[in-house]
Amino acid sequence: MAGQPILNVSDVWTMIRRDLPLHQHFPVDVKDVATRLSHEKFKDPITEIKGYAIPGFEGLLASNDAGTKWMIAYNDRLASPGRIRFTLAHEFGHYLMHRTFRERFNCGPEEKQALKAAERKIEKEADQFASSLLMPPDDVRRQFEGQPFSIDLLKHCAFRYGVSLTAAALKWRDVAEGRVIVVAVKDGFLDWACSNSAAYHSGAYFPTTRETIELPAASTLNRSIWDSRGQTGVVKTTDWFPAERGDTVVQEFSVIEQGAGYCYTLGILILPELESGQPRDSSRP
Repeated sequence: MAGQPILNVSDVWTMIRRDLPLHQHFPVDVKDVATRLSHEKFKDPITEIKGYAIPGFEGLLASNDAGTKWMIAYNDRLASPGRIRFTLAHEFGHYLMHRTFRERFNCGPEEKQALKAAERKIEKEADQFASSLLMPPDDVRRQFEGQPFSIDLLKHCAFRYGVSLTAAALKWRDVAEGRVIVVAVKDGFLDWACSNSAAYHSGAYFPTTRETIELPAASTLNRSIWDSRGQTGVVKTTDWFPAERGDTVVQEFSVIEQGAGYCYTLGILILPELESGQPRDSSRP
């Protein structure tokens, strides 16, 4: 397919930061951003964004036969407005970065599970773009600047950006200076876990795709309750990571996250700072 030279991630961020002053206004109106920017910058713009109620469908980016214009389709019966907003931003990311690869992008849980490595890479790029379009890292940092982390601050960000608590927690994990891990808990076990770079490179991560990982008995995440304020607590760092120092603690924050078809305990673990020269956790591969 002939078309515009593809934009790389760096080009996209440069353009977005220069040409979208509406980042001052949240939640971001993705439909307006996608149609307006594509018409201003490209000869093959996005001319239609339309919702459909199709079971199992999430989002689609497709061109017309001539390759002169594009459309975004999305499931308007998705669980939440935040999920719809993320889907639209994800497809817009494909448009900006990947549309010279092919004429059609189908995006949904089943399609993602069957992807090859190269395709998973572009899906990850589209997810990263969507996250930063909806929640610009510099603005997220300003929301938390000079304040300790709390569930109330997390709820403020989720409302500000029109996203789920989980999406807000994952974005804060990315901009946090210390070691942070975001987890989802079901029935006393980790369903998934995402460490930030500082935590991962210190050996503090959980390989949930390879292992079944039970919560430490002392963890407050074992005792989550239906309370919009969430819960907080501290446990010994060695309860989570036996090779770390026994005189330090992990701060735990938890809140119930529920939507159409899912319910789990969202947990945020804030790990202690490592001392200079402290070795990596040898209990992790």
